[in-house]
Amino acid sequence: MDANDAKQSRIKSEVWETAEMRDALASRNISEVYRQLRKHGVSQRQIAAMTGQSQSEVSEILKGRQVMAYDVLSRISEGLGIPRGYMGLAYDEATEIQVVGAADEQQAEEDESVKRRKFLAHAAQVTMGAAVFGPASDAWAASPARTPAPGRIGMTDVRQVEAATRALRALDYQYGGGFCRDAVVAQLSWGQQMLQASGTEGVKSRLYVALADLHSLAGWTSFDIGLIDSARGHFANALDLAKQGENHPLVANVLYRMGRVYLHQEAPNDALKLFQLGQIAAQESGSELAVAVLCANEAWAYAMMGNAEQAIKLLGRTRDEFARADLANAESWVRFFNETDVYAMIGTVHTALAQQADVSHTKYAIPALAKATDAYGDDMARSKTFSLSMLATNHLLEGDIDHGAKVGGKALDCAEGLKSKRVEQRMRPLKEEAQRRSNNPDARDLVERMSTFFS
Repeated sequence: MDANDAKQSRIKSEVWETAEMRDALASRNISEVYRQLRKHGVSQRQIAAMTGQSQSEVSEILKGRQVMAYDVLSRISEGLGIPRGYMGLAYDEATEIQVVGAADEQQAEEDESVKRRKFLAHAAQVTMGAAVFGPASDAWAASPARTPAPGRIGMTDVRQVEAATRALRALDYQYGGGFCRDAVVAQLSWGQQMLQASGTEGVKSRLYVALADLHSLAGWTSFDIGLIDSARGHFANALDLAKQGENHPLVANVLYRMGRVYLHQEAPNDALKLFQLGQIAAQESGSELAVAVLCANEAWAYAMMGNAEQAIKLLGRTRDEFARADLANAESWVRFFNETDVYAMIGTVHTALAQQADVSHTKYAIPALAKATDAYGDDMARSKTFSLSMLATNHLLEGDIDHGAKVGGKALDCAEGLKSKRVEQRMRPLKEEAQRRSNNPDARDLVERMSTFFS
């Protein structure tokens, strides 16, 4: 049997539903999985062809050799047609529909605006305790089968989840979501099993918060590589866990991040609703830093709608709240918002206003973005790329084409090595402004370079 034969020889779906097989898959006991397949008449040769392994490898696994490598487990799952959630692996799009949206089989076909409304209804229910925008969807709560939980967990186990999340978040900032998303979701699969373990009330409460933060990171990295439905599912789970852990600042942070997804989709009205819900949670938490983050993003949403008065008012409140914030004791998920990010958001809002309302806003955007780009280091390459791109756009809007093209080139240099689909979308305004000035050779060269880079 060759690879083509393997593709045609599909294993019946009911094979994966037996109690013995589900137990083996949940514990990632590939030896037992293969033994169960042999009982169902699947030969070693067929298994080898389907999984891309040699027959000798299959034989060794049948004799008890463990399979631990994530990429090998993923390849086995894909080759045999195992629902990835049954093994606690990272979602692919099929599993995302099957598992995260199990109660709504039409989720993949739904219009994006309908999905946004459903998430908003869920967010409102979590934040305010009532479904004020429509009926809640139980689909968010569905989750994949997990590996057997340890008998008891302590604070050390939770700290391990927190440490892994911090390390993976740093990788996301520096290299983009495409570099670390699979590792994030694999870590999440491992962490979720602890929900079934026993532990003190304090340990369980902290575990809810740790897993909420990890789900939030899974959502953010999914968003960064364009998996919007997957991002939405992770953010919904993050909201539920953060609420269970009674952590209002994290609820606010999750809502801010999902709102950013909608800004990316150029749906500022929907984004604003999530930011306003997040503002409720932020104010309940008493965290001035969380309030500042939400104010800054509300300002961005208003700027995208061309409402300069509200945008500038909210920027002023952002500065005030940030000045009062206790930065030293801020939670890890909001600590990213430092003085550099305040300048970046000021520049972002005025850039949007320069494009949507009045080009004179460039005089406020340029100095703020210049400060941000100077302050961002290599560990924040994605944020620096975004700021450089907006800075270049403002120079073009002002008519300083040569300098704008030069800064645009720096943005492309900074984007090298980033695994983020958001980069092209965030740099689109720069490309459009450069195309409008294509009679200038520097602008024309920048357009050509950008076209080559993103192809």
